[in-house]
This record gives sequence, structure tokens and C-alpha cells, in this order.
Amino acid sequence: MILKSIYEFLKKYHALIIIMVVYVWALVSVAMYRYAESPPGTITLRISHWQLEAGVRDGLNEMAKEYQKTHPNVRILQEAIPEGTYGQWLSTQIMSGTAPDIIEMGFIPHQVLLAYYNRYCYVITPFVNKPNPYNKNNEFANVPLRNTFKDGMSAGYINELQEYMQVPLSSFSVRVFYNVDLLEKLTGSKVPPKTYREFFDLCTKVKAMKDEEGRNYTPVVGSKYHFGMWEGNLCAMMTYKTMEKADLNRDGYVGNDEMYIAVKSGLLDFKSRPIEARFEMIREIADFCQPGFTGLSRDEGVFLFAQKRALFMTTGTWDAMSLQQQAKGNFTLGIMDFPMPTKDDPKYGDVVAGPRYENPGLGFNYAVTRTSKYPEVAFDFLLFMASKENNERLNKIIGWIPAVENTETDPFLKDFKPCLNGIYENFNVWLGGETWIRWTQLTSLYQVDPNFKFSRLVDEFIPFYKSQKGVDDFMEAMKDRNRVIPSNERFLAGFRSQAILAKSPEEANSFWIKYRTQTRDRQVFHEIWFSTEMKYVKDGPPFTSEYGPYEYSKEVLEKVKKRVKR
Repeated sequence: MILKSIYEFLKKYHALIIIMVVYVWALVSVAMYRYAESPPGTITLRISHWQLEAGVRDGLNEMAKEYQKTHPNVRILQEAIPEGTYGQWLSTQIMSGTAPDIIEMGFIPHQVLLAYYNRYCYVITPFVNKPNPYNKNNEFANVPLRNTFKDGMSAGYINELQEYMQVPLSSFSVRVFYNVDLLEKLTGSKVPPKTYREFFDLCTKVKAMKDEEGRNYTPVVGSKYHFGMWEGNLCAMMTYKTMEKADLNRDGYVGNDEMYIAVKSGLLDFKSRPIEARFEMIREIADFCQPGFTGLSRDEGVFLFAQKRALFMTTGTWDAMSLQQQAKGNFTLGIMDFPMPTKDDPKYGDVVAGPRYENPGLGFNYAVTRTSKYPEVAFDFLLFMASKENNERLNKIIGWIPAVENTETDPFLKDFKPCLNGIYENFNVWLGGETWIRWTQLTSLYQVDPNFKFSRLVDEFIPFYKSQKGVDDFMEAMKDRNRVIPSNERFLAGFRSQAILAKSPEEANSFWIKYRTQTRDRQVFHEIWFSTEMKYVKDGPPFTSEYGPYEYSKEVLEKVKKRVKR
């Protein structure tokens, strides 16, 4: 009778029993795993990132191993999360109070990211003007931490918060990779093109060649991921001189608001030479890519390159080690800079004012979370990795460029040295809304359809851009800027209260400086420029279409030329 009752009970609740057993087993397994991770007397730090490239985890593991030599009671565990899910994963961890001690911030909308920094991460500003203790045996022994970085640690500074919030560990830039063996096979030379005209002629020649199976070679790897780098780092440079017509506030850069006002008022013509040159070059490079490239993914583009069927491919230092490993034993991998046109180029020489400027952006940034049980140890580990010797070693293992000054880079990456003097893009039609949708539709057609001419793109877009649709999107963009005014006031109130409650005159003075600076930039200047732009939209800018906001006499131009020649 008892056996029968047990049988009936198991039969009725067997599914629930199995679930409970599995659940208890999981709890025990996790508890045992956590105990093994952090036995009594051990400090365990968790560090999260989305860097799944070759060498990253090895580099961090090596840093953890070295750190444990002087801190035997500290264990450091990595949590590498794919970038596609990192933003959601990080948000969940932060909001549940289970975030790792050290986190790489990213893949979260900017405004949300600012809130996360403000609420959930430690401010590291007090430490950036002090020397890094792990630099005591090198030339940075008495140098403030921020001055040991190549960018002055600007990558770790969050302007909206007026605070340093994270520590950068690597430097990144974008270059063109090429198959040295294939280049020699097709052209008889291992020397890559230096100028755009050489690049164009070479790609034209390669495009007409076929391999042993009768398939055409692809001069340039194209994909949704790769083509944007060609456009942003080469073609976009042709628009530098639009600044002469559209830089209404004379800050050296054309914003989307200035672009719209200049086009709508007739100050800037979309068929002007700099914009036309950009799209002519886009057309030329798109014709060198494989058919249907706009629908291909990053991996499909890399696969074509690895098959030795494509000659050039562009990507950043983050892919350098992975590409080198793929090429090992298969072909020789080379690196070259983007082939800029020269001033004597028959087609683009009139719009090229100099070499391509490249911002030596630092990244691989890490912040310390307020949920960390050991924030001092977490920040100490970041200082350890940010020291000259260790940062050099970390990046050498990963195959990236160190973020710290006076460090040596892997010889393979010597061609990634950024150019700090040159020209940059001055073209921005992004207003959001329907105008941006229309623009992306037309530019996508332009990339894939050789019969879709630039003149047609302009003729179809400009009436839409100047129409009420464009006005509505422009006004909505302006409203978005004004929506931050209340939050700015709350932000400024925080600075004001910190200044009033400061414990010393020096501390109070620091907060008052921040308060005045942010009040000027965020509230006062914002309102002045907003009113000015509204007047420009209504009446047009007070400039002639011949000169735009920049007008120089012949005498001034002659003086400038003489100084440049020196």
C-alpha cells in the first residue's frame, strides 16, 4: 500500500520533482564554484568586457597572473560577453546589483550610459593628478597619471559629468590590410600604392584579372561593416572645404544644424565640388568591391580576404592579431595607410588640402562599479595595467597599441601611427526622422547601382531635405537639444551644492569653476546659438554665397601662404 502511494505520488509529481532536483543541483554547483573561486581570505575581482578578439583574454589573464605575484590573496576572473548582447547583459547586472567589480562601458545609449556612470561607477578624478605608483621605476615616477597617456587621458573623461570615470588601456586606429603575395602575383611588385591615383589604377587592373578557376579577383573587400571605413576614412576627407561655406559658428567643424541651414539658405550647394568629389570616390571604390557587398556581413568579407581572392581590406587594430593568425602559413599580410589623393591628382587635387587627420583615440576603457566590495583593489589593478611596462606587455600579447606614452609597439603595427596634422570630414546631413531615412535609402542605391548617378541622388534628396519634412526634422532636433535644459539645471545644482558644502576653499573653488564653465557652455551659449540658428533658418545667414562665413583679403591670404611655406 505504501509502495503504491509512493508510486502514485511520483507518477503525479515526477516532472516537478525533476525540476526541483535540477534546481538544487544547480544551487549547490554554483555555491561550490563560487567557493572554489574565492576561498576564505581571498579577494576575488570580476572584470567584464566584450573583446572576443584573439589575445585579449590571454593578455588579461597574464596581467592577473603578474598582479597575483605581489598580491597573492587577489584573484581576478574574466567575464567575456559577445558584443551583440553586452549592452543588455551589463544593464541587467548593474540594475540587479550584481555587476562585476571592473566593467568595460559600452553598447548602451549615450544618455543611459551617462546615468550609469553617475549612479553606479566611482569617480576617479582625485587620482588622475597623482603619480601611478606602478611607474615608480621609470620616467613617469613623478608624473600625474593623466599625463602618462597619449591623449592626456581624455578618453577616460566624461565631459557631461566633468569627471574622470574610466581608465583607457589601448590605442586604436584604422588601416588598410593587403595580401602581399597576391599583390606581387598580380602586379609583380610587393610595394603597395601610396597615392589614391596609384590605388585606383592598380584596382582597375586587378578587377579585370581572373584566377585559375576563371573567377574575377576582388580589389577591395566590401561589406556592411567594411565599406563604412572606406567612406569615413578616405572619401569623407574630400568634404573638408565645405567648412568655408557652412561653418556658421566658425569652430572649424560643420555640424548637422549648420549643414541644414547652409543648404536651405542656398549658401551651400549639394553639387558643390567637395561633396561631389566625396560621392565620385564612393562610386569608384564601390565598383571595386564584390557584387552585393552591402548585404554581406563582416565575417563574409573577412572570409573572401582569407581565401586569397581579395587584395585590400580595411579594419582596425582590434582585428590585426586575428588577421595575422589567419594569414599565418597562408599568405603574407601587409598594412598600409589610406591612399589619399595628392594635390596634383587630376580628379581630386582641387579638394585635397593636406593629409588625412587621424584622432589617436584611446579605448578599452574600464570603470570601477560602486557595488564592488573591494573598489580600492579594483582601481589598483587598473593602475597596475596602466603602468608603462605592464601596458606595453598587455598590448603586445593582445596585438594592440599601448595607451601609455613612451611604450614600444609590435613592429607589425608600426604603420598604425596616427597622423596628427591634416584634414577631416565636414559633411553631416543627419537630422533624424524621415530625412535620414530618405538619405540612407538613396545612398544605399547609389552604392550598389552604377546607373544611379550623383546628380540623381541630389535631385531626389534636396527637395525633400528643404521641404517641410526637413524643417520638421530640424526643429525636432533643436527641441531635443532644449529637452536637456531641465536635466542640466539639476546637474548644475549638484555642482552648486558641492561648492557650498565643500570642506576647504580649494575644493570649493574647483566646484565653482565647474559650475561656471558648465553654466556658460550648456545654458547661456546654448540659448544664444539656438536663437541665432532660428534667425538663420528664417532670414538666412548674413553671408554671401561667394564667401560664406570665411572671407579673407588678398593680403591676409598672402601672409598665410608665406607662413605655410616656412
